[in-house]
Amino acid sequence: MPGHSARAASMAVASVLLGSVAALPLHMAHAQTAGAVVPSGTVTQSATPAETRPSVTPDTTHSFSETDINQIASQRAEYDLTLTEASGGKTLSATGTMLYSVRHGCSGWSTQQRLDIQSVTRQNGVEHLVSDYSTFESADGRNLIFRTMETSNGKLLQNLRGEATLRPDGSGTAHYEKPLAKTLMLPAGTLFPIQHTVSILDAARSGKTEISSPIFDGTSPDGAADTYITLLGWGNTSPTTDFAALNTLQSGRVHVAFFSRTPPNMMPEYEIGMRYFANGVSDNLTLDFGDFRMKGTLHALDLPKPETCHAKPHQKKN
Repeated sequence: MPGHSARAASMAVASVLLGSVAALPLHMAHAQTAGAVVPSGTVTQSATPAETRPSVTPDTTHSFSETDINQIASQRAEYDLTLTEASGGKTLSATGTMLYSVRHGCSGWSTQQRLDIQSVTRQNGVEHLVSDYSTFESADGRNLIFRTMETSNGKLLQNLRGEATLRPDGSGTAHYEKPLAKTLMLPAGTLFPIQHTVSILDAARSGKTEISSPIFDGTSPDGAADTYITLLGWGNTSPTTDFAALNTLQSGRVHVAFFSRTPPNMMPEYEIGMRYFANGVSDNLTLDFGDFRMKGTLHALDLPKPETCHAKPHQKKN
């Protein structure tokens, strides 16, 4: 399994699951996948064509209510990853797991994601890829502390760490501490992962079928990426899941394509598909690692109670 493409796909997952993506995070280096990922249960013509970059104007006036944001549930989700397709006979086998955890605290959102994939290829033999990704996103969506570390067979592939801030119009800066100290500008309309997830669910509930916005999640050394999201079939959950807490919620298929901004690219670097529930939980993942594809099956889910937050008492002035 080429580490570069696998890392790119993991990054895509991280971005999307993170808030919800997302972060399979993943995210390591950007690489173009072999083809588009079409979410199961959708028709091919509804997916984003890989040959052209959709021209959807990003919203630079995002404003989400506290009710919208609080619908995202704290969760601890475990996924089994299995091989569904391999091209060119390069990949002989691939299995893996993904652990995704998000906690909603009084001051913001803490997320952690761990992707663990073992594969066997004709060229490189056994490869063990591990990606650890963690963030803290402030409750107002203006500040993000991020850390991404990836290894292949125990060898460090990427180590990113830093902090990003956004202004009211979504523009801002990303300050990297590792691997090299640098500062990158973020374009207007940029969203951090939790807010990106909120925007997807808000659009789905509103009946929209497509949205677009830049996202910064700290999984790439190149700053923000553009995303184009298609939304299909939002409504009562069918088929149902093994988790009663999800079956009473509305859900729908989501397809996310990630495009490079440096330099701008007309073809997506990677794409993922999933079923999103109204509380931000995902299942039926479709992951494209370039020369092979895997599906992610939700096999364990815990939805902890939200933290009780109390307003700080006013201090008397002397």
